[in-house]
Amino acid sequence: MSSTGHPRLLVLRGGALGDFIVTIPVLSALRRRWPGAHIELVGYPYLAEIASVVGLVDRIASLHEARIAKFFGLRPHLPDDLRAYIRSFDIVFSYFHDPEETVRINLETAGARQVIVGSPLVKELHAVDHFLKPLETLAIYEQGERPTLDLPASEVNEGCARLAEYASGASGPRWILHPGSGNPKKNWPIGHFISLARKLRDENGIIPLFLLGEADEAAREGLSRNATDIARIENLTVRQVAQLLAAADGYLGNDSGITHLAAATGARTIALFGPSNATLWSPRGPHVTLLQAPDNNLDTLPPPSSTPQFLRKENDV
Repeated sequence: MSSTGHPRLLVLRGGALGDFIVTIPVLSALRRRWPGAHIELVGYPYLAEIASVVGLVDRIASLHEARIAKFFGLRPHLPDDLRAYIRSFDIVFSYFHDPEETVRINLETAGARQVIVGSPLVKELHAVDHFLKPLETLAIYEQGERPTLDLPASEVNEGCARLAEYASGASGPRWILHPGSGNPKKNWPIGHFISLARKLRDENGIIPLFLLGEADEAAREGLSRNATDIARIENLTVRQVAQLLAAADGYLGNDSGITHLAAATGARTIALFGPSNATLWSPRGPHVTLLQAPDNNLDTLPPPSSTPQFLRKENDV
């Protein structure tokens, strides 16, 4: 226990954006259990920044730091300052892929007082529940939780300002459409996204805005060829994307980290699922509708021929 009387907790987490978002309930549960705790997160700062913005972590350290990489080696040299750093925490939570328990052994060798391990491989429980499960060691039972990123008003205002800029002053509800993901098999055909965007605009008075990330090159090319009439949002940080999502009137996207982020910000979220196992990976949020493709093949999920059903009815997940 630190000199303040509050525990010091270290959470180790790699993975992409979606992996990080489904781990948010772990941070929330720890914060609820120990409101005054110092919670430090080792991961990717460009992802983890959003957890700091909402007060779930007090410090973020980069996973790329050499001192962290040492824990993945066999019988590594652990300098005194690194040992002191690990010993300064009351509990270390490791969500690293560690099939040989190399990281756990090295953490204990460094002097970790207690190490709680959670595998990043999700097999049976929903991802959120899977990552919460190891906390039962501490008598923390939080199954069924939702990742929640309650952004401060100042962050939402930033999103509103950016949305107005991309909408070029046009009035009407603003929906963000994300046509990409980390796997082409998870993507609804770009032509369907374009058809939907125009239907939202022309028949429903909605302003569609396409959101693109670094991995969305195929979607970018398709939009450049066939949808120059619809605004595109690019080159934003995860924090800026979260601001936009929290400010938007709605969001529609594939099974992706951005879709999990949208649900976590509380946005009205339409998630398109094909080959992914929705039982394990569906986004959780207060306003989520899941559209499952027939035969789990997104190519067979056609664009709507009339006013989209999700504009008339909302289901919670």
